Amino acid sequence: MSGSRSDAARRKVVVITGGTQGIGRATAQAFARDGWAVAVLSRGEARLRSTEAELSALGGPALALKVDVADATAVDAAADQIEQDLGPISVWVNNAMATVVAPADQISPDEFRRVTDVTYHGQVFGTLAALRHMRPRNRGHIIQVSSGLAIRSAPLQAAYCGAKHAVTGFTDSLRTELIHDRLDVNLTIVYLPAVNTPQFERSRNHTGHAQNAPDPVYDPRLCAAAILSAAHSPVRDIWVGRSVLEMAAAQIVAPGFADQQAAKMWEPQLRPGPPSMPDGNLFEPGLGDPGIDGPFSDRVNPTRKEFFTSRARDAAVAGAAGLFGLLALTVAPLRKRSRRV
Repeated sequence: MSGSRSDAARRKVVVITGGTQGIGRATAQAFARDGWAVAVLSRGEARLRSTEAELSALGGPALALKVDVADATAVDAAADQIEQDLGPISVWVNNAMATVVAPADQISPDEFRRVTDVTYHGQVFGTLAALRHMRPRNRGHIIQVSSGLAIRSAPLQAAYCGAKHAVTGFTDSLRTELIHDRLDVNLTIVYLPAVNTPQFERSRNHTGHAQNAPDPVYDPRLCAAAILSAAHSPVRDIWVGRSVLEMAAAQIVAPGFADQQAAKMWEPQLRPGPPSMPDGNLFEPGLGDPGIDGPFSDRVNPTRKEFFTSRARDAAVAGAAGLFGLLALTVAPLRKRSRRV
């Protein structure tokens, strides 16, 4: 599978956790089309095999490994196998997630623990496994797939929001350590909006209603494009969709108002009828092979380019600061003249 050692040494290798459905699968396909060797980690055996076949058909080496990202030992072993079979890991994408849709006081301690183990600890363990291989080479890139809910929390999502907030704290702390050690490993967090993925029908759900994706809903392939863009041109943060920018701005400028607006998102997250999988895939992988798209294709925003990077934000801030400075220089002499008169 790995070919010659010289081929493996030249090859760009990406690892994607949760890479067999939704955003993870779209991202795996995007990297494969771009010429990368792709390894995907997931729990569902049937989906692993079908995803591996898809990626191989796109022309590059592919490896699909059955791994629960909450198991640090298994994640470490997978990283070792990927390095042996495909070559040095260039990019590691932490995408696996789990959630429970319910009011916080209706989520059990075991459910909180499991969501945290997958959504937060899974990203920590993936990051550390990648870093163990990247540090000696002094190069690499780790991409954390996060959510606008890591910036502005919503009702019925306490376990998930808490885990995603933790990912930001962990990543920002690690970034300072890499800077201290002068280590040339990049970290990017990608904040996602509501995305049309199968997860909406595969989440554990205690509400008695099917889960809904509030508008605007975006295509998983837009998210994949943002992640691939980060791999080619590392940035600190990426916000996908204008809705995430709006959430971030509201949280910074008027958090109390943002609380009131978020409280109104209880009902829009639910739709008529019972959930199709009330127990979801929290503890066991769901059956079947749902692919990339979820149940909201008729409402998907068609854009494939609506994402914004921290580089653009920094340029905007610098421009605003420059304009403010220019205005200050212009106004100061006028004030002096008016005083003389």
